[in-house]
Amino acid sequence: MQITKRNVELRVDDSLMRVYVASPKTPGLYPGIVFYSDIYQLGEPIIRLANYLAGYGYVVAAPEIFHRLEPIGQVIEPNDLGRMRGNDDARRTTIAHYDDDCRAVIEFLKTESAVSPSKIGTLGFCIGGHLAFRAAFNSEIKACVCCYPTGIPSGKLGQGVADTIHRVSEIKAEMLMVFGTLDPHIPDSDRQTIIKALENANVSHKVLLYEAEHTFMRDDGYRYDSAATTSAWAEIIPFLEGIFAN
Repeated sequence: MQITKRNVELRVDDSLMRVYVASPKTPGLYPGIVFYSDIYQLGEPIIRLANYLAGYGYVVAAPEIFHRLEPIGQVIEPNDLGRMRGNDDARRTTIAHYDDDCRAVIEFLKTESAVSPSKIGTLGFCIGGHLAFRAAFNSEIKACVCCYPTGIPSGKLGQGVADTIHRVSEIKAEMLMVFGTLDPHIPDSDRQTIIKALENANVSHKVLLYEAEHTFMRDDGYRYDSAATTSAWAEIIPFLEGIFAN
Protein backbone atom coordinates (compact mmCIF):
# COMPACT_ATOMS: atom_id res chain seq x y z
CA MET A 1 0.00 0.00 0.00
CA GLN A 2 1.35 3.43 -0.96
CA ILE A 3 1.52 6.09 1.74
CA THR A 4 1.54 9.84 2.17
CA LYS A 5 3.85 11.66 4.58
CA ARG A 6 3.45 14.97 6.38
CA ASN A 7 4.35 16.85 9.54
CA VAL A 8 1.76 18.44 11.80
CA GLU A 9 2.15 20.67 14.83
CA LEU A 10 0.38 20.16 18.12
CA ARG A 11 0.56 22.59 21.02
CA VAL A 12 1.08 20.89 24.38
CA ASP A 13 1.65 23.04 27.46
CA ASP A 14 2.59 25.91 25.12
CA SER A 15 5.31 23.83 23.49
CA LEU A 16 5.13 23.06 19.78
CA MET A 17 5.29 19.30 19.28
CA ARG A 18 6.09 18.16 15.77
CA VAL A 19 4.28 14.95 14.84
CA TYR A 20 5.30 12.96 11.77
CA VAL A 21 2.26 11.36 10.17
CA ALA A 22 2.41 8.52 7.65
CA SER A 23 -0.94 7.44 6.18
CA PRO A 24 -2.28 5.14 3.48
CA LYS A 25 -2.68 6.98 0.19
CA THR A 26 -5.97 5.29 -0.64
CA PRO A 27 -8.92 7.17 0.92
CA GLY A 28 -10.67 5.25 3.69
CA LEU A 29 -10.94 4.71 7.42
CA TYR A 30 -7.93 3.16 9.13
CA PRO A 31 -6.72 2.41 12.65
CA GLY A 32 -4.51 5.09 14.19
CA ILE A 33 -1.20 4.34 15.90
CA VAL A 34 0.62 6.47 18.47
CA PHE A 35 4.17 5.66 17.40
CA TYR A 36 7.09 6.28 19.75
CA SER A 37 10.75 6.60 18.82
CA ASP A 38 13.80 5.77 20.88
CA ILE A 39 15.88 8.52 22.54
CA TYR A 40 17.23 9.67 19.16
CA GLN A 41 13.85 11.01 18.06
CA LEU A 42 12.67 10.89 14.45
CA GLY A 43 15.76 9.96 12.47
CA GLU A 44 15.63 8.00 9.24
CA PRO A 45 15.63 4.50 10.85
CA ILE A 46 12.57 5.36 12.94
CA ILE A 47 10.84 7.06 10.01
CA ARG A 48 11.40 3.91 7.92
CA LEU A 49 9.74 1.84 10.64
CA ALA A 50 6.79 4.24 10.82
CA ASN A 51 6.41 4.19 7.03
CA TYR A 52 6.58 0.41 6.98
CA LEU A 53 3.70 0.13 9.41
CA ALA A 54 1.64 2.76 7.59
CA GLY A 55 1.93 0.70 4.42
CA TYR A 56 -0.11 -2.04 6.08
CA GLY A 57 -3.08 0.28 6.48
CA TYR A 58 -2.48 2.45 9.53
CA VAL A 59 -2.36 6.18 10.20
CA VAL A 60 0.89 6.40 12.13
CA ALA A 61 1.52 9.50 14.26
CA ALA A 62 5.06 9.80 15.65
CA PRO A 63 5.72 12.72 18.05
CA GLU A 64 9.06 14.25 18.87
CA ILE A 65 9.29 13.09 22.46
CA PHE A 66 11.74 15.80 23.57
CA HIS A 67 10.00 18.78 21.94
CA ARG A 68 10.22 20.83 25.14
CA LEU A 69 14.03 20.59 25.13
CA GLU A 70 15.13 20.18 21.52
CA PRO A 71 14.56 22.38 18.44
CA ILE A 72 11.78 21.34 16.09
CA GLY A 73 13.02 18.67 13.72
CA GLN A 74 16.07 17.83 15.81
CA VAL A 75 17.43 14.35 15.19
CA ILE A 76 19.88 13.15 17.83
CA GLU A 77 22.78 11.24 16.32
CA PRO A 78 23.04 7.61 17.51
CA ASN A 79 26.61 7.86 18.81
CA ASP A 80 28.19 8.26 22.25
CA LEU A 81 27.44 11.99 22.45
CA GLY A 82 23.93 11.46 21.13
CA ARG A 83 23.26 8.75 23.68
CA MET A 84 24.30 11.11 26.49
CA ARG A 85 22.17 13.90 25.03
CA GLY A 86 19.10 11.69 24.54
CA ASN A 87 19.37 10.19 28.01
CA ASP A 88 19.76 13.67 29.51
CA ASP A 89 16.66 14.86 27.64
CA ALA A 90 14.79 11.84 28.98
CA ARG A 91 15.85 12.57 32.55
CA ARG A 92 14.78 16.22 32.24
CA THR A 93 11.28 15.42 30.94
CA THR A 94 8.62 14.91 33.58
CA ILE A 95 6.41 11.83 33.58
CA ALA A 96 3.38 14.12 33.45
CA HIS A 97 4.70 15.76 30.29
CA TYR A 98 5.12 12.39 28.59
CA ASP A 99 1.54 11.56 29.54
CA ASP A 100 0.25 14.94 28.32
CA ASP A 101 1.94 14.40 24.97
CA CYS A 102 0.31 11.00 24.66
CA ARG A 103 -3.14 12.48 25.26
CA ALA A 104 -2.47 15.12 22.62
CA VAL A 105 -1.58 12.55 19.98
CA ILE A 106 -4.57 10.37 20.86
CA GLU A 107 -6.90 13.37 20.54
CA PHE A 108 -5.29 14.28 17.23
CA LEU A 109 -5.86 10.77 15.86
CA LYS A 110 -9.48 10.77 17.03
CA THR A 111 -10.17 13.87 14.95
CA GLU A 112 -8.32 12.75 11.82
CA SER A 113 -10.74 12.07 8.96
CA ALA A 114 -8.82 8.95 7.90
CA VAL A 115 -8.85 7.39 11.38
CA SER A 116 -11.56 5.24 12.84
CA PRO A 117 -11.74 6.80 16.34
CA SER A 118 -12.60 3.50 17.98
CA LYS A 119 -9.49 1.85 16.54
CA ILE A 120 -6.41 3.36 18.15
CA GLY A 121 -3.25 1.56 19.19
CA THR A 122 0.33 2.32 20.08
CA LEU A 123 3.80 1.00 19.27
CA GLY A 124 7.21 2.08 20.53
CA PHE A 125 10.89 1.24 20.76
CA CYS A 126 13.25 1.41 23.77
CA ILE A 127 12.11 4.42 25.83
CA GLY A 128 9.28 4.57 23.32
CA GLY A 129 8.33 1.04 24.29
CA HIS A 130 7.90 2.26 27.86
CA LEU A 131 5.88 5.23 26.60
CA ALA A 132 3.70 2.89 24.53
CA PHE A 133 3.13 0.77 27.66
CA ARG A 134 2.00 3.89 29.52
CA ALA A 135 -0.15 4.93 26.58
CA ALA A 136 -2.15 1.76 27.20
CA PHE A 137 -3.42 3.31 30.43
CA ASN A 138 -5.68 5.40 28.19
CA SER A 139 -9.04 3.81 27.48
CA GLU A 140 -8.85 4.56 23.74
CA ILE A 141 -5.85 2.26 23.25
CA LYS A 142 -6.98 -1.17 22.04
CA ALA A 143 -3.60 -2.63 21.03
CA CYS A 144 -0.10 -1.98 22.36
CA VAL A 145 3.24 -3.18 20.97
CA CYS A 146 6.30 -2.59 23.15
CA CYS A 147 9.61 -3.31 21.46
CA TYR A 148 12.42 -3.78 24.02
CA PRO A 149 10.84 -1.29 26.46
CA THR A 150 13.28 0.07 29.02
CA GLY A 151 12.77 1.10 32.62
CA ILE A 152 9.34 -0.39 33.32
CA PRO A 153 10.19 -2.35 36.51
CA SER A 154 12.56 0.33 37.84
CA GLY A 155 10.42 3.32 36.91
CA LYS A 156 13.29 4.87 34.96
CA LEU A 157 11.73 7.12 32.35
CA GLY A 158 12.04 10.79 33.20
CA GLN A 159 12.14 13.08 36.23
CA GLY A 160 11.28 11.10 39.33
CA VAL A 161 10.19 7.49 39.31
CA ALA A 162 7.48 6.36 36.89
CA ASP A 163 4.64 4.38 38.44
CA THR A 164 4.19 2.26 35.32
CA ILE A 165 4.64 -1.20 36.85
CA HIS A 166 2.10 -0.35 39.57
CA ARG A 167 -0.65 0.65 37.12
CA VAL A 168 -0.79 -2.45 34.94
CA SER A 169 -4.33 -3.22 36.11
CA GLU A 170 -5.50 -0.06 34.29
CA ILE A 171 -4.66 -1.59 30.92
CA LYS A 172 -7.59 -2.74 28.80
CA ALA A 173 -5.59 -3.11 25.60
CA GLU A 174 -4.11 -6.30 24.24
CA MET A 175 -0.34 -6.25 24.68
CA LEU A 176 2.51 -7.57 22.55
CA MET A 177 5.93 -7.48 24.22
CA VAL A 178 9.02 -7.86 22.02
CA PHE A 179 12.33 -8.60 23.74
CA GLY A 180 15.89 -9.51 22.80
CA THR A 181 17.36 -12.14 25.10
CA LEU A 182 20.84 -10.61 24.66
CA ASP A 183 19.63 -7.16 25.73
CA PRO A 184 21.52 -6.00 28.86
CA HIS A 185 19.09 -3.11 29.34
CA ILE A 186 16.17 -5.50 29.89
CA PRO A 187 17.60 -8.56 31.68
CA ASP A 188 15.54 -11.68 32.22
CA SER A 189 14.60 -10.54 35.73
CA ASP A 190 13.00 -7.39 34.30
CA ARG A 191 11.22 -9.36 31.58
CA GLN A 192 9.80 -11.72 34.16
CA THR A 193 8.66 -8.81 36.35
CA ILE A 194 6.75 -7.30 33.43
CA ILE A 195 5.23 -10.64 32.39
CA LYS A 196 4.19 -11.46 35.95
CA ALA A 197 2.56 -8.05 36.35
CA LEU A 198 0.55 -8.57 33.15
CA GLU A 199 -0.46 -12.04 34.29
CA ASN A 200 -1.50 -10.87 37.75
CA ALA A 201 -3.63 -8.11 36.26
CA ASN A 202 -5.23 -10.52 33.77
CA VAL A 203 -4.10 -8.35 30.86
CA SER A 204 -4.25 -10.14 27.51
CA HIS A 205 -0.68 -10.35 26.28
CA LYS A 206 1.82 -12.17 24.11
CA VAL A 207 5.59 -12.21 24.55
CA LEU A 208 8.12 -12.57 21.74
CA LEU A 209 11.73 -13.46 22.51
CA TYR A 210 14.55 -13.19 19.99
CA GLU A 211 18.21 -14.03 20.38
CA ALA A 212 19.06 -10.43 19.65
CA GLU A 213 20.49 -7.32 21.30
CA HIS A 214 18.90 -4.02 22.29
CA THR A 215 17.55 -1.90 19.40
CA PHE A 216 17.79 -4.90 17.06
CA MET A 217 15.08 -3.41 14.82
CA ARG A 218 17.03 -0.19 14.17
CA ASP A 219 18.70 -0.72 10.80
CA ASP A 220 21.54 1.79 11.09
CA GLY A 221 23.40 0.21 13.99
CA TYR A 222 25.73 -2.70 14.62
CA ARG A 223 23.07 -4.43 16.71
CA TYR A 224 20.59 -4.57 13.85
CA ASP A 225 19.29 -8.08 13.20
CA SER A 226 17.38 -8.29 9.93
CA ALA A 227 16.13 -11.83 10.53
CA ALA A 228 14.80 -11.03 13.99
CA THR A 229 13.28 -7.79 12.70
CA THR A 230 11.49 -9.57 9.87
CA SER A 231 10.24 -12.20 12.29
CA ALA A 232 9.02 -9.53 14.72
CA TRP A 233 7.09 -7.67 12.03
CA ALA A 234 5.58 -10.99 10.93
CA GLU A 235 4.08 -11.18 14.43
CA ILE A 236 3.28 -7.50 14.94
CA ILE A 237 1.24 -7.04 11.76
CA PRO A 238 -1.13 -10.01 12.37
CA PHE A 239 -1.42 -9.00 16.04
CA LEU A 240 -2.67 -5.54 15.07
CA GLU A 241 -4.82 -6.84 12.23
CA GLY A 242 -6.51 -9.33 14.54
CA ILE A 243 -7.49 -6.60 16.98
CA PHE A 244 -8.60 -4.02 14.43
CA ALA A 245 -10.22 -6.40 11.93
CA ASN A 246 -13.79 -5.57 12.91
